[in-house]
Amino acid sequence: MANCCAPPCSCHSHPCPHDIDDRQSSLACKLRRQRQASIGVHIQDSTPNERPLHIPLTHGQGPSYDFFEGRNLALELVRVTESAALRCSQWYGRGDKIAADQAAVDGMRAVLRHIKMKGTIVIGEGEKDEAPMLYNGERVGDGSSPEVDVAVDPVDGTTMTANGGPGAVSVIAVAEKGAMFNPGPVVYMEKLVVPEQVHASHVHLDDPISQTIRTVAVAKKKAVEDVVVCILQRPRHEKIINEVRAAGARVKLIEDGDVAASLAVSKHGSGVDMVVGTGGSPEGVITACALRALGAHMQARLAPRDEEERKAAIAFLGSADRVDRVMHTADLCGGKELFFAATGVTDGEFLRGVHFHMGGASTHSMVVRNLSGTVRYMDTHHKWAKPSITNPRFQQQADILMSNEGEEDDK
Repeated sequence: MANCCAPPCSCHSHPCPHDIDDRQSSLACKLRRQRQASIGVHIQDSTPNERPLHIPLTHGQGPSYDFFEGRNLALELVRVTESAALRCSQWYGRGDKIAADQAAVDGMRAVLRHIKMKGTIVIGEGEKDEAPMLYNGERVGDGSSPEVDVAVDPVDGTTMTANGGPGAVSVIAVAEKGAMFNPGPVVYMEKLVVPEQVHASHVHLDDPISQTIRTVAVAKKKAVEDVVVCILQRPRHEKIINEVRAAGARVKLIEDGDVAASLAVSKHGSGVDMVVGTGGSPEGVITACALRALGAHMQARLAPRDEEERKAAIAFLGSADRVDRVMHTADLCGGKELFFAATGVTDGEFLRGVHFHMGGASTHSMVVRNLSGTVRYMDTHHKWAKPSITNPRFQQQADILMSNEGEEDDK
């Protein structure tokens, strides 16, 4: 029995109840400490070697979100992808993928400059001489803390957007400085994405595709005939498409947008069980950032297009082994804290696209934070009559004002 004369426990102003034993008393104190910690109370534990629990307070109003671990940056980044999707979707079905991509870039950059971070784009629209905006190495954000790496794809699925096809999305990922893998000059990589139910050690990029399909079928408790494998429709994939069908599984061919397809693997009921094939290296890194929190597993290996690109990759990465190695999800995007946001441009299995209505539009987005494991789906309604940072009309007026100010400064 607990000693009534014992000093009060450090987490409560009264002695521990004498009608419970020591084990129950200890558990009760632990629960009280956890409750107090959740509201920002500083607790000095009775064990001197244990680190006291502490969450900063803001003038007694609740937890402070000014520090990196307490701030969900993804909730701010979603406005970036919303803005890109709203601008890009205005080119839906118009047959001009260049204009659709430029509109997405303009929308994304217009909001990025207001995000409170000191970001450097490591995965962007290309090198500085190839991309006037959102180029690799460009500084984004307002310059304040935290210092982070940024990966963007203003619209994954420009062809689908231009042709009115499904599954185009706008995505952004942010991670700790140095956490993202930089593929350098290598444009493509081999990829394999399997669901969370499959243990990562049970599959390998070099395994026969029939073996991987059986592994996925067993893990998901379904017949091989019901497994759906998503593959980009490219001539280079003709052999693997035939192998998947020979194994008895189903093939879902997509024209573009393997980011959305890979993310769909992690979503129950999406109709996609795995993704395989060779796709863009930048898209692979961005996908890995999201999958860190969503739970699906990814393996990838750089796929230089020719000997010249391979030599450039070896020079960039330092060795042939680093070019040829099979990378896992955490190799592509490491670190403890990372954020991901995506907004649908056109309707797909994973996210709905932008829908226009009288006086505005609606968007469907997802925001992910790895540290907490939270995944949020957001329906947002935008009104053109209201000033908003994501409102294309408001942005265009702001761009005109800034342009006029620049011309006056030049005079």
